[in-house]
Amino acid sequence: MKITKICCIGAGYVGGPTMAVIAQKCPHIQVTVVDLNEQRITDWNDPDIDNIPIYEPGLSEIVAEARGRNLFFSTEVEKAIDEAQVIFISVNTPTKTYGKGKGMAADLKYIELCARQIAKVAKQNKIVVEKSTLPVRTAEAIKSILDNTGNGVQFQILSNPEFLAEGTAVTDLLNPDRILIGGDTTSEGEEAIKALVDVYANWVDKEKILTTNVWSSELSKLTANAFLAQRISSINAMSELCEKTGADVNEVARAIGMDSRIGPKFLKASVGFGGSCFQKDILNLVYIAKSYGLNEVADYWEQVIIMNDHQKKRFSSKIVQTLYNTVADKKITFLGWAFKKDTNDTRESAAIYVADDLINEQAKIAVYDPKVSGNKIQSDLNYLETRSIEENKDRVVTFDNAYEACKDAHAIAVLTEWDEFATYDWQRIYDSMHKPAFLFDGRNILDAEKLESIGFIYNGIGS
Repeated sequence: MKITKICCIGAGYVGGPTMAVIAQKCPHIQVTVVDLNEQRITDWNDPDIDNIPIYEPGLSEIVAEARGRNLFFSTEVEKAIDEAQVIFISVNTPTKTYGKGKGMAADLKYIELCARQIAKVAKQNKIVVEKSTLPVRTAEAIKSILDNTGNGVQFQILSNPEFLAEGTAVTDLLNPDRILIGGDTTSEGEEAIKALVDVYANWVDKEKILTTNVWSSELSKLTANAFLAQRISSINAMSELCEKTGADVNEVARAIGMDSRIGPKFLKASVGFGGSCFQKDILNLVYIAKSYGLNEVADYWEQVIIMNDHQKKRFSSKIVQTLYNTVADKKITFLGWAFKKDTNDTRESAAIYVADDLINEQAKIAVYDPKVSGNKIQSDLNYLETRSIEENKDRVVTFDNAYEACKDAHAIAVLTEWDEFATYDWQRIYDSMHKPAFLFDGRNILDAEKLESIGFIYNGIGS
């Protein structure tokens, strides 16, 4: 089968960038990204390419090249489903907030809605691709819905999980470590797998395109995120021990990272991991293990989350303790709100939870982030529902300029590792602050010796 038309349901952080790159690299394929969120689609179609809803280095240039040629963004979901040979499902799969599995299991209601809509609309055979991160054996449920509620057409279900790191998503898409495609071992399943392999082979070496059964593909995504998060929690656990013993966690990380069996990646001590995937996927893994009675396996992976939560709490507690055990009505400036640099995504950002702790201590929070709006920051805090909207507005003020945000602050907390922070005139910032001037480097990106020579009382993670 030669693919000429692709539809992606979901114009978010996965669907938008992935489809943009496919469209750029496959000009012979029409790619339509659909979403029921009209504002999101309007933003993707904004004539000012810098206003597209997702910030990723290099993404706006790719969208500008392909949009209107063979890349389209639309709210006409049923039309796109009807015309496409391949339908990617790339909708949100949040952790359940209700019922069985609350707080751990993935909420698959949006996946089921997509499957039912595809079944209702499709009049010809389709390949349906799971792009969202899903628990193992979800494909089985999707296939059951499609086969039993459809119009008699044949569906092949493939699992094609994304392995994107926000902030480097475009690079990850253009030069992936691997592309993973899982499908049935039947002749029809293998034909569907080959069709998707041929799409990616337009720019990815076929040796990097792995094919497996559906279940292995689904579980591989959860496992990859669990292993990466585990490394972060492991080095953060050591950071606390380093602080007590006089060791330097950066030196420890460098020493163990030179071991070829370990390697240096994901060994940066920090205030903790955030983002939409790590916590959600590990909790999902914990739930799956518990559902099969594997309690020891579940306990092992749950500890990764416990350590991450502890690190965020430890950071906010350290700020309070260092500022003479009170931050009431003191101005604490946050540099960074996004969960990592080079993205405007704030989901599960450590900044949200550190701010929440400090507001509970009656602190005044000033925030500067180069890509996150003030409205988004307020929305993140309001979502926690720990206090009134009015109190959040009273306690948190956002700035468009880091120097203004830092003026008259009692302390600065670096919550995102934006490169620009290391280039600031820190003498100017120090001169504008209350003395003593404290700096809490939650991402270990600043030059401690330089800051201390200026006069800052520097507090890094694990140092």
